[in-house]
Amino acid sequence: MTSTLEPRTVTRWVSLRPHHGRVPAEDLVDGPLYVEPFSAADLPAIAERAAGVVVGSAWMQDFQLVRAVARLGLPVIVQRGHSATLEEWLGIADYCVAEGNDQVVLCESGTRTHLSHVALDLTLLRAAKARSGRPVLADVSGDPSLAPAAIAAGADGLLLSPSTSDAEVAVAREAVALFGALAVRESPSTLSEAREAIDRVDAALAVLLERRAELAGVVQSLKPVGGFAGRDMERERQLVAAMAERAPKLGAERLAPIMNAVIEAGLRLAEER
Repeated sequence: MTSTLEPRTVTRWVSLRPHHGRVPAEDLVDGPLYVEPFSAADLPAIAERAAGVVVGSAWMQDFQLVRAVARLGLPVIVQRGHSATLEEWLGIADYCVAEGNDQVVLCESGTRTHLSHVALDLTLLRAAKARSGRPVLADVSGDPSLAPAAIAAGADGLLLSPSTSDAEVAVAREAVALFGALAVRESPSTLSEAREAIDRVDAALAVLLERRAELAGVVQSLKPVGGFAGRDMERERQLVAAMAERAPKLGAERLAPIMNAVIEAGLRLAEER
């Protein structure tokens, strides 16, 4: 199976359904967005202008429209209906494949609760990944603050509406960069994919190193003797040993010079402040 969606991405989408067909799709589809059609009449404009199509949660069982969407040959994001079962959700992906389109990505869009709001079902998200082998996004348009939890739970990316603010988009992208690198083990098959995966790990590593340096500065301010003179070599040895348990392939011998460089960089930064 194939997908043109990059792993660990934040994807923007727009729905034409609120306009009920009263506004031509050509006036609403502008730029490389994923678009949810109102009817089959919107599909020619979507085929010409959009990056892909969203099978919305409200009409995922409109089988005729699903088939017509699949025949466009564009990537398709299949949202789960708020009351749909796992089997029903995966079945819509199968309809797309039956029309010759295997560029299908699933999207968990939440379950309606007794509190009149929609809650993401992250357990179902993981089950869909395991059963289908397809990428699964999480639609956090309603609450972008859920982005870290969704990525940590295994979402391959996030779906956000165009109305999401720039600040919320930035938070979501940071969640993808940081939590994605920590929570999801990638298996790249090409040199470019491997380099992109390393870039994501490096982005997360940079954030963690910065935070470590800030905390180390707090430690220096609290110690009776700070700076290089106050180094606790026994604690550093214990730190490296504990890290080696999490990184056994690197081991303590290789980790020791890495952590020494990290610690010294933090001490120099603390001295400069």
